[in-house]
Amino acid sequence: MDRDTRGREQTLRFLAAPTDAGYLGNVSGGRVLEWIDKAGYACAVGWSGRYCVTAYVGNVHFTRPVSVGDLVEATARLVYTGRSSMHILVTVRSGSPRGHDLEPATECLMVFVAVDDEGRPTAVPGLPDGDDEDLAQKHAAVRRIDLRAQIAAAMAEQSYTDASTAPNVVLRFLAAPSDVNWGGKVHGGIVMRWIDEAAHVLVTEWTGDAANIAVYAGGVRFYQPLRIGDLVEVEARLIYTGRTSMHVSVHVRSGNPAVLERRLTTHCLIVFVALGPEGTAVEARPWEPTTEEDVHLFEHARHLIDLRAAADDIPRPELAADPIPASGHPLLPVREP
Repeated sequence: MDRDTRGREQTLRFLAAPTDAGYLGNVSGGRVLEWIDKAGYACAVGWSGRYCVTAYVGNVHFTRPVSVGDLVEATARLVYTGRSSMHILVTVRSGSPRGHDLEPATECLMVFVAVDDEGRPTAVPGLPDGDDEDLAQKHAAVRRIDLRAQIAAAMAEQSYTDASTAPNVVLRFLAAPSDVNWGGKVHGGIVMRWIDEAAHVLVTEWTGDAANIAVYAGGVRFYQPLRIGDLVEVEARLIYTGRTSMHVSVHVRSGNPAVLERRLTTHCLIVFVALGPEGTAVEARPWEPTTEEDVHLFEHARHLIDLRAAADDIPRPELAADPIPASGHPLLPVREP
């Protein structure tokens, strides 16, 4: 079997367990992010034959919930290769194991980088052209490179200081041996789960109700590895509220617990909505920025919404055109004013 058919696509299949559930009973968004990272990693390693690190996760749309007991398929498909990078489209589908049809629940584009034994980026085999769908996905991935650079530059320009009066939460803990990946570092999916948990704590405090769900995560950039035994700080800050949405910027920092300095390892934006008694979205408690820094971040969030709107206009063959699933799960547009 040649590399094109052996490593271009990987699918993980399993049942969603009770331990995967979040507060509302369905599988938490953080757990889904873990599955996405594992599927992407399997695809990247299968193609490159090397250890790979997660560099970026973008445009994660949670379109419907995954229920405990569902049969889950996390499919990762390589759509574009750079010199050492692999752009991988990951789709999570789920449904009753008694049935035959699994419905899309989440999709995103990930970027992995292959590294050598010294941890330096190393070349990967090029991806041959495939059929029309393969070419469409490749072109979409290429178009996202420029958008991703714009998002990364916009996020890097922002300042987050103690001058802010915005609601924020900081979680602190030690990275445990159970968090380790195959390369001896903390698994990228674990870091994304921490991001989801910190943001959930923040929006719960803000709304006064734990009935909140993640509907979008984007701009997840991994800067440095996080090591077992590190003291981890996950800081979530509210930077924008729309009609129904709460946009939370999350920074993950880590370092030796004996040293005061913490290095930035991961940064991203995650969007939550609050649910009413019927499980539909309700208006978000509005937040108004007061300090100069908060005003800048508020406008920054609006700029990211515009950039994501451009990204959403790129065709995504794996998702249906209708954004409201038959289940009634409230997928909210993250570009709302």
